[in-house]
Amino acid sequence: MRFEGVIDELAATKGVMACAVVDYESGMFIDGVSPSGMDLDILSAGNTEIVRSEVKAIARLYGQESNEDAIDDILISLHKQYYLLRPMKNVKGVFMFMVLDRKTANLALARRALKVADRKYHD
Repeated sequence: MRFEGVIDELAATKGVMACAVVDYESGMFIDGVSPSGMDLDILSAGNTEIVRSEVKAIARLYGQESNEDAIDDILISLHKQYYLLRPMKNVKGVFMFMVLDRKTANLALARRALKVADRKYHD
């Protein structure tokens, strides 16, 4: 799978410090960039654990194949950064994430960028 278009769109978002596409089933980092120099392997591994936990919790609440509800995105707020994680709807077991600078990023626009990138990508 090639995710260059997804990464290019996310990286163009104002305030992006890092962004990537990750397989949360295997924990494998697929593609990404880090204009700030953050370690994408460490970010991917940590964010994978968060996504896995939330996916499992939702499955326990509603059942594995239920259409009752699904994760749109997960927001983690730090003092200087936002972490925004979004499981992809069109690619099972894969999520995108962005690390944003709180001073310069617009959270609403970043969430929209993830949503648009997800919609545009087809397996």
